[in-house]
Amino acid sequence: MADARAAALAALLAIEAGQPAAQALHAALQGLADPRERALATELAYGVTRQRGALDAALAPLCTRPLPGLDAPIRAALRLGLYQLRHLDRVPPYAAVASSVELARRHGRPGTAGLVNAVLRRAAAAAPRPAPPAARSDPEGWIAAQSAAHAHPAWIVRRWLARLGPEATVALLQADNRPPPVTLRANLLRTDPGALHAEFAAAGLTCRPGALLPEALRLERSGDPGALPALREGRCTVQGEASMLVAHVAAPRSGSLCLDVAAAPGGKATHLAERMGDRGTVVANDLDPARAALCAEAAARLGLGCVRTRVGDARRLPAEFAGRCDVVAADLPCSGLGTLAARPDLRWRKRESDLAVLAALQSELLAASGRCVKPGGVLVYSTCTTEPEENEAVVAGFLAAHPDFEPLDLRNRLPAPLAAEPSARAGFIRLWPHVHTTEGFFIAVLGRNLGGSDRAC
Repeated sequence: MADARAAALAALLAIEAGQPAAQALHAALQGLADPRERALATELAYGVTRQRGALDAALAPLCTRPLPGLDAPIRAALRLGLYQLRHLDRVPPYAAVASSVELARRHGRPGTAGLVNAVLRRAAAAAPRPAPPAARSDPEGWIAAQSAAHAHPAWIVRRWLARLGPEATVALLQADNRPPPVTLRANLLRTDPGALHAEFAAAGLTCRPGALLPEALRLERSGDPGALPALREGRCTVQGEASMLVAHVAAPRSGSLCLDVAAAPGGKATHLAERMGDRGTVVANDLDPARAALCAEAAARLGLGCVRTRVGDARRLPAEFAGRCDVVAADLPCSGLGTLAARPDLRWRKRESDLAVLAALQSELLAASGRCVKPGGVLVYSTCTTEPEENEAVVAGFLAAHPDFEPLDLRNRLPAPLAAEPSARAGFIRLWPHVHTTEGFFIAVLGRNLGGSDRAC
């Protein structure tokens, strides 16, 4: 019989095999009907994935056999048991141990259930070890300690320490390990945030306004948001609040021609359409036909008639767009290091060497996107990563090669808290999970053949 822990185990095995966490969890939840079981499975799968490094470091001295040598289901059962012991106060220790032993019995070889039982009983009897104190005089020791304590690879901790300092780095690591809320964007062509808030409250859901934008609402995790009537009926859609800023800073006018070059799953393209009052054209382009179809589905669900989808490589956009678009949105493939709270598996998949490869691709895509902007139009470059090689360096390289573009002053295009940041005058904004309570995000707005007060200071 399916239960929350069995579903979490299935998701963890799929994640370890290389499947994205959201996709793995979605498949694993299909056998669970009880919302409470689905919520627990979600907490376990995401929590273990976030804390995997710290859990393995704690299990290693308790286990008589090296963890890498154990079968994958046994490693997952041990991680699930220890996560419940250390992070879920509402689960009694005996239940945490017994449930993992039962998983090992179902999925393991003879003797492995006894191993899981012995290891987790030792873990339950031992007080959690506090994180080692910060060793400011020993940066590598400090990095190793924080990497283990906060379950992030050392290379990420090292990079953030160099740029942010120890206190902000720890705050960012902690933010990455907090389950994020579900953020929804109200479809202002069909409803308003107040009406949605009342609807969710009446359904017993905890809802609060977004941190930055009036159309944003934040729900505490409550199972599958796709089950919400408001979402199914197109009165709202799931989108991160930082991502919503793209349509705000793009500031499309009614009747504009907008191109979203890497549009799936459609959040930014549909938001542009809503901001235009569904008048004009938004072209949602994506390389993958299945993902392009997601954009069409999102537009249909939200009742937007001005969105049309196309499939194609954004490095080779057709001549019909050359120099014709009022707005080009280039939210490009990146390392995703700003989304580690929602996508905890990325921290274990990405390598530092990926950054240079991604930056080269981003530069190529941005150059192709720029060719589609008409004189007086704007190019919005955005990523969900924290790393300067993928952000400022890509923009600087583009501007050096394209003197007909320059940054826009964003102070009149951003909500007040962000408009006050010095970078807004220079044409870009960066959001941090530990500062803005959003995903980590970078947005730069570049105008072609600008004139007047829009130029950055």
